[in-house]
Amino acid sequence: MKDTSSQKADLLKQEIHHIDIASFDARPLIQSMGSMSFTSRDLATAAEIFNTMLTDDSCSIILTVAGSTSAGGCMKLYTDLIECNMIDAVVATGATIVDMDFFEALGFKHYRGTPVLDDKALRALYIDRIYDTLIDEEQLRQCDFTITAIANKLPPKPYSSREFIREMGRWLSEGNANKPSSLVQLAYEKDVPIFCPAFTDSSAGFGLVKHQVDNPSRHITIDSIRDFHELTRIKIEAGTTGLLMIGGGAPKNFAQDIVVCAEVLGQQVDMHKYAIQITVADVRDGACSSSTLKEACSWGKVDTTYEQMVYAEATSVLPLLASDAYHRGHWRQRKPRRYARLFGG
Repeated sequence: MKDTSSQKADLLKQEIHHIDIASFDARPLIQSMGSMSFTSRDLATAAEIFNTMLTDDSCSIILTVAGSTSAGGCMKLYTDLIECNMIDAVVATGATIVDMDFFEALGFKHYRGTPVLDDKALRALYIDRIYDTLIDEEQLRQCDFTITAIANKLPPKPYSSREFIREMGRWLSEGNANKPSSLVQLAYEKDVPIFCPAFTDSSAGFGLVKHQVDNPSRHITIDSIRDFHELTRIKIEAGTTGLLMIGGGAPKNFAQDIVVCAEVLGQQVDMHKYAIQITVADVRDGACSSSTLKEACSWGKVDTTYEQMVYAEATSVLPLLASDAYHRGHWRQRKPRRYARLFGG
């Protein structure tokens, strides 16, 4: 019988390879899909809307990410959107930013598995499973402790998630990254703000709890109210906005709600002019994750002139949409917004 270290090594030997949207040209396929039906035509419409966002000089684009697409092979895709100035702000789950992107920036990997593995055996080996993707739990603990170490060096006060993630990016940029060009580091260097409305629902949460326990009278906290205010300030500053939403969850609702929040603050702003959502959620449960963009119009959040729901698992269609936009090249003429500079630091 193999020892546990050999068993673990056998399971964690096939790395997830992140797709490179520059390595293939999806334009002919997207164009052909426009003459098809069902999800194919919806995706072609979504690609057209995204390219329209990129050509609209007045439009600032907000990316929202929920789910595990970063672990599943889209990590480089998201960094390419930042690198190529196709995204001006990010709203994501803490897991997307910490357990996946920052985790790999530390030099760790995600691995290919199957959804039929023995989960009790995985637990005994300290391997975590996301459907058919595997993560070394012992490495995730190192990620937790790195978050603790970053927090320990900061002045004790409330921070928005954007502020703390910027400090994570700064730490990576100062020579601590073992993998170049992570989303967290690149966003820091290009002044693209990242917000996580449920930041502690991730490895950041474990690390920050340890930081608070170790420093009971002198610790940082995460101010989610400031997060909401800061993202709303971006909406007020931007004027025209578009949403590219992967999955649903808190990031989707958070990004949509800033229109209403601006109005509560006495600022008359337009609804999000453009909106795309890629999701597999079922609308019948009445949840925000699954609610249609047309429904969001009733709340005053999203206009319905340029909106498209794409009902598909995101790793299967998002690379096509992003590659199409990359090769059309409208991003080359876009002006960087650098919204992180609104907040100093």
